[in-house]
Amino acid sequence: MKLSRRSLLGYGSAATAGLAASQAFNTQPATAQRNSKRVVNLYSSRHYNTDNDLYDTFTLKTGIKVNLIEGKADALIERIKNEGSRSPADVFMTVDASRLWRAEQAGLFRSVSSDEINKRIPENLRHPQGLWFGFSKRARVIMYNRNRVSGSQLSTYEDLASSKWRGKIAIRSSSNIYNQSLMASIVAAVGERQAEAWAKGFVANFARKPNGNDRAQIEAAAAGISDLAIANTYYLPRYAKDSDPKKKAIFNQMKVFFPNQSGRGTHINISGAGMVKTAPHRAEAIAFLEYLASPLAQVFFAQGNNEYPAMPGVPLDPIVAGFGSFKADNINVAQYGRYNAAAVKIMDRVGWT
Repeated sequence: MKLSRRSLLGYGSAATAGLAASQAFNTQPATAQRNSKRVVNLYSSRHYNTDNDLYDTFTLKTGIKVNLIEGKADALIERIKNEGSRSPADVFMTVDASRLWRAEQAGLFRSVSSDEINKRIPENLRHPQGLWFGFSKRARVIMYNRNRVSGSQLSTYEDLASSKWRGKIAIRSSSNIYNQSLMASIVAAVGERQAEAWAKGFVANFARKPNGNDRAQIEAAAAGISDLAIANTYYLPRYAKDSDPKKKAIFNQMKVFFPNQSGRGTHINISGAGMVKTAPHRAEAIAFLEYLASPLAQVFFAQGNNEYPAMPGVPLDPIVAGFGSFKADNINVAQYGRYNAAAVKIMDRVGWT
């Protein structure tokens, strides 16, 4: 999917505002920008093709070239550590707040103070000291087979430990960072003792041994192997947009339920980035981070990868919007890293493999 300037104009007022706001980056004539040798070196574990359009538009607006190094998050963290003071990395970008926490614990980030970012990105989606910022959101929800379950039967994450769901839940393994952060959020909400009691009942309700990615869980529920799947919302619209009728049938079979709407709200996580401590191009790194918080970039996140924008008021992908509005847990996502170790230990003790 290519998001051109023309197509972005069709996404509504926020996209138009983003295009206007992005003009603020144009501090030099267009010819000078094309000849500019300014760069930002981005180390990213995001693997979405639409991000290339995001970076190209930044270059178009600022004249700053994005040199992209892609890899798995942990490998990139180790690479930056090994490169030390000579690292060319300016910005580290990844998915899941717990991975950002790992980079933070490794001492990779330099604090950034930006009024532009702070006024656009809610406080609970950024590090308290400005070490990193969330630029898109993903909700980890209950998806259910509409022929086997009614939405009226669902309520909270805690209820998933009830015996009525015995043998009916599909979820990926405990080694998955998304599940670790979900577990960490429960530890933060109710404490380790209650979280472990919940986890025991939850694991007892698995339809099968955890296997595969989020899409595998959705497909298992659609096929009747389970009734429910725990997955991030942005995976489901991909089935609706697939040209294969079998994929579209999976989308039509599944529905989204947002848990804990009468309490703390649905668990959300982020994709985010921060400036590397040894960044050789600090001004360019800050400009890039501020761009990611701009209305224009937020449209790319929402429309390009079916994510929720971090900035309020940006229009959603129509399919995502069709899932409905929901109350999100407003815990600061930095807490997921803090409770990660406790979450992993609990998952190990209860046999969540």
